Amino acid sequence: MEDFQIIELYFARDEAAIQETGNKYGKLCFQIAHNILFNIEDSEECVNDTYLGAWNTIPPKKPNNFMAFLCKVTRNLSLKRLDYNMARKRTPELLSSFDELESVLSDSQMEEKICNEDIGAAISKFLKSESAESRNVFIRKYWFCDSIKTISATYGFREEKVKSMLHRTRNRLKDFLKKEGIAL
Repeated sequence: MEDFQIIELYFARDEAAIQETGNKYGKLCFQIAHNILFNIEDSEECVNDTYLGAWNTIPPKKPNNFMAFLCKVTRNLSLKRLDYNMARKRTPELLSSFDELESVLSDSQMEEKICNEDIGAAISKFLKSESAESRNVFIRKYWFCDSIKTISATYGFREEKVKSMLHRTRNRLKDFLKKEGIAL
């Protein structure tokens, strides 16, 4: 079923919308949640909460990109669950991913009152200028929270190449943000 048809089901308040959402995007949402939480039960609960969030949001909202909407909801719910589960549940790999980006996006943005939308727009602009390969690896690591090993297997790269690509991309991002006037 096409996305617009699923959204029409939500607008009609037809419960089949949830089933169709699960059929089309359930595995993707679960993968995102599991990459963050590393717990099957918590991941399944976040996916179910994603469906509830979609049910409560559509209508009145009508997402332009249904898949991106679901991924964002799942990711946000998973990160909230991770915080709730306390630090002992956090894996060193996930924390290192956030630490890597923290070196590029420091807290000074908040001090300078640069809004998150501006930072997001700048990062999107930067990623559009990157090669598809670099962009995809960056997004898999920092949005989907995939491990280096998973990214290596997905793209057929050695793990060292993925690490190197991510390091160089973070450095280019830092330089780009400076040129855009976003204080680091």
